Amino acid sequence: MGLKELRKKKWFGIATNMYVLVLTVFLIWMIFFDTNSLFIHWELKKEIKKLEKQKEFLQEEIENDKRTIEKLSDKKELEKFAREKYYLKKKNEEIYLIEYEDSLKNKDDE
Repeated sequence: MGLKELRKKKWFGIATNMYVLVLTVFLIWMIFFDTNSLFIHWELKKEIKKLEKQKEFLQEEIENDKRTIEKLSDKKELEKFAREKYYLKKKNEEIYLIEYEDSLKNKDDE
């Protein structure tokens, strides 16, 4: 098959059309090489999804903290929280911490 026969084919005429060549080069450039390429858009969409999940998690944490703050506005709840979390005590009061064997580090574990 020579060049003359190849030029007579219909697809060769379409493929060598200047508009088709320019469009093909443009599409290849936009998909692979441009700063706003298709691959960059995919990566940015992944990042957006990741950030939206993180935002949702943090909003839930904010709601939990708001509930805790509201709960701690009561003086008795605040005292209970301070005693349980920070082992605070009143004057003339003793605190005994009871630890169970399974919560202690064994020498075998080290």
